[in-house]
Amino acid sequence: MEFLELFKYGFIQNAFLAAFFMSVSCGIVGTYIVSRRMVFISGGITHASFGGVGIGYFVGFPPLVGAAVFAIIAAITTENLTRRKILRNDSIIAIIWSLGMALGIIFIYLTPGYAPNLMSFLFGSIITVTKTDLWFMVLLTITVSAFFIIMYKPILYISFDEQFARTRGIPVMLLNYLLITLVALTIVLSIRIAGIILVLSVLTIPQNIANLFTNRFSHIIIGSIILGFVASVLGLLIAYWLDIPSGATIIFCLVVMYIAARLVKVLTFGKTNRID
Repeated sequence: MEFLELFKYGFIQNAFLAAFFMSVSCGIVGTYIVSRRMVFISGGITHASFGGVGIGYFVGFPPLVGAAVFAIIAAITTENLTRRKILRNDSIIAIIWSLGMALGIIFIYLTPGYAPNLMSFLFGSIITVTKTDLWFMVLLTITVSAFFIIMYKPILYISFDEQFARTRGIPVMLLNYLLITLVALTIVLSIRIAGIILVLSVLTIPQNIANLFTNRFSHIIIGSIILGFVASVLGLLIAYWLDIPSGATIIFCLVVMYIAARLVKVLTFGKTNRID
């Protein structure tokens, strides 16, 4: 009964809806990230988006809009430079990662007036999610879901063998740019929940848990969505009862779930699957 009483509060309703939409979009996009071994690239995009937060505060428009623009630019730049082999992949990511964080800090301190509280951007604050945030998350979830359903086979080919995808006449470069843009947008809209520091965990831990028990791309997506939502609900409840940060609690729940799943897998099957 006490659990149901929580839903009389609007911010709790928003938080659970945000957790659901984040679980769907991150479950889908995260499976692509893990299968392509793009975790480090996604980390670079995540931290680079902080530059957009700082510029947003300085110029006077919503920080998440700035984060989205900056994240997309960082994502496309990383993809382009990686393809052209101008620099080593890890060097490109490190430069963009550092540049974004540096610009964010500089512009925030240059912003006149009271310095904003950055904790919600760095570590997340799901209970402060607004109706506007939810509508953006709904739009993103619908876009990501529709794109992956319609383009499922081409995405699957690209994820595991780009050369084979080219032989099938698939526009690999175009799809790569579209996918990296969706990755960037998913990261930015998840920042409100998990924060810049922790959002990468939401995109990778549920997928790795699911991958312990299956190596089917579609099954990992479904498993990741379910696991992400379960961890989000548990994290929300624990955070509410203990009065601790929700983003960190959600990630902690995911890590505990991964350790438990790993033990179950080893004890019952003796070996684990690989997504590749």
